[in-house]
Amino acid sequence: MKRYLVGGAVRDRLLGLPVREKDWVVTGATPEDMVAAGYRPVGKDFPVFLHPQTKEEHALARTERKSGRGYHGFTFHTGVEVSVEEDLIRRDLTINAMAEDEDGSIVDPHGGQRDLAARVLRHVSSSFAEDPVRILRVARFAARFAPLGFSVADETLDLMRQMVAAGEADHLVPERVWKETERALSADGRMDVNYRPSVFFKTLHACNALARVMPELAALDGVPQRADYHPEVDSLIHTLMSIDAATRLGFSLEVHVAALLHDLGKAATPQAEWPSHRMHDVRGVPRVEDFAARLRLPNAQRELAVTVTREHLIVHRAEELRPQTLLQLLERLRAFQRGNFFESALNACLCDARGRLGLEQTDYPPPAFLREAAAIARAVQARDVMSKEVTGAAVGEALSRARIERLREWKAA
Repeated sequence: MKRYLVGGAVRDRLLGLPVREKDWVVTGATPEDMVAAGYRPVGKDFPVFLHPQTKEEHALARTERKSGRGYHGFTFHTGVEVSVEEDLIRRDLTINAMAEDEDGSIVDPHGGQRDLAARVLRHVSSSFAEDPVRILRVARFAARFAPLGFSVADETLDLMRQMVAAGEADHLVPERVWKETERALSADGRMDVNYRPSVFFKTLHACNALARVMPELAALDGVPQRADYHPEVDSLIHTLMSIDAATRLGFSLEVHVAALLHDLGKAATPQAEWPSHRMHDVRGVPRVEDFAARLRLPNAQRELAVTVTREHLIVHRAEELRPQTLLQLLERLRAFQRGNFFESALNACLCDARGRLGLEQTDYPPPAFLREAAAIARAVQARDVMSKEVTGAAVGEALSRARIERLREWKAA
């Protein structure tokens, strides 16, 4: 029985990065041997065990064979005769296909150290094409390691295109697509000031997978915008600049998602109206709803994305609004409710404003204006308008009138 540190822990240590998780492969052992040694079995599809002290995962070395379509279309074999080299060949990228024994020696049968030095993401073997999830993983690794100078090898990108053409991407389950997307948007929790989640989507687009898994987003490619508002012109470029702005500004995952989806309606603009996009807020809402339903987004992400899509144009001109319209906007943005929804909506609109070429640091007054307006209106409470004559539903109407009057006085001051 021999154990090896494998995968990301070896890769990150060789890159000089912090090792946050350790995964191990064990050779020369049976499940019974592992249990006898105090390990606790937890694997459902193949034998995985938790170390009795560290609780780190230890998997028996295994081989795998394609037996169907998609992520689950595999059969696995474990046995005392399976070597660590045989286990490594089933892995996706050469930089993830290294092992380190307990003496510190590196097992590297596929040139992982060479590709680390060359800053290349390269597939291990043709069996890469058997698992469509690897398309998403490569895109995520491309984004994660782009700040270190990594790029996808041409032959790997070609293989990913072949997989998409063969229909493998069509077998990706929605939950897995969105899980990998969330990890890419949030940088796996390892935020780097130079991190750009846009690389994830650009990589998917480069291998034609974006149109299969997120067609509403891919449809923005080549859709022009007015250059006086959007010097970058292309709607997809603007969208990806907006999510990079969300990372640069340190905003939440929900804000990233809202920034990603806020302009889907531009793909629904009739070409005769280009480069103007009147009503893209209205046209975008059903597209966001379809996107969220198909990929099964959490409700919090869906609700914020729908609201930002519907309201971002009016937020941009908030300072021009009449007091009554301003109060209605604040209510739709949930400015008077508990939680972070209001602030997140404002942050997503800021990402839209700064997701433009040459305007990444532009001044954007609406958030500060709307925060102050909310505070002014919030200072008027129901108890201020209640009386013997004003009760029940009339209280809400009276509260709205009082808040509108307070906003009018504030704007006129």
